[in-house]
Amino acid sequence: PTLDELNDIKTAVSEAVTNCIVHGYRDSVGTVTMTVQLIEPATVEIMVRDQGCGIEDIDLAMQPLYTSREDLERSGMGFTIMQSFADVFRVESTPGVGTSLHMEKKLS
Repeated sequence: PTLDELNDIKTAVSEAVTNCIVHGYRDSVGTVTMTVQLIEPATVEIMVRDQGCGIEDIDLAMQPLYTSREDLERSGMGFTIMQSFADVFRVESTPGVGTSLHMEKKLS
């Protein structure tokens, strides 16, 4: 991967893990699991999962500037940032069960 590709991946993963901690677990402690693999053709696949509170309305949560943590003065740009650095981006979530983020980044 190029330095730009590595920076894109680093930014998307950092945002994903931060969101799991800040939004998924809120004021509790929990586990964040990340799986990374190289898939063909030259694509990095990244899965980030939590077992936190889940997201009730994914469409709303994905809107730029929306945040579920206004008390922390969050920017509401997490999903927008992740989407901008990934070629494929999906969110699956079940309230009370947790959230899974699927990202893929094509490499040069």
